Amino acid sequence: MTPHRAAAATALLALACAHGSPPGPAALSRPGPTPEPPPPAAEPPTSTPPTQVGMASFYGRRHQGHRTASGERYDAAALTCAHRTEPFGARLRVTDLATGRSVVVTVNDRGPYVHGRVIDLSLAAARELKMVRRGLVRVRVERVEKGVGGG
Repeated sequence: MTPHRAAAATALLALACAHGSPPGPAALSRPGPTPEPPPPAAEPPTSTPPTQVGMASFYGRRHQGHRTASGERYDAAALTCAHRTEPFGARLRVTDLATGRSVVVTVNDRGPYVHGRVIDLSLAAARELKMVRRGLVRVRVERVEKGVGGG
């Protein structure tokens, strides 16, 4: 064996010991594994405002001036509402499913706490929907604008 071949064999043996077993002839001619490309950048989620369907009720003049959960005083003439989860200040479009009438209200209170009801409207909002005589109506509630606070 020539000194050049002996040095190559020693290097190959040292490499094999370091990596487990000697690579076969095909492995010597193949390039190493190519690193996987990074995953594509995630597209921003197309967030659709949450929609709820359920019953709406309203609260009237007897609550006038009482503090709401947000700290504001209830104003029967304002287009406001009580919602269990939407943040204070959120603006919601409430549509009467029977008539198609809708009104945009601002969340300033918490509730309703009656099973099946999704929103309590102020007297002014109930009048806009022409639901005062009916008392309860089936509605769709959609967020128009996210509020600023929790609560």
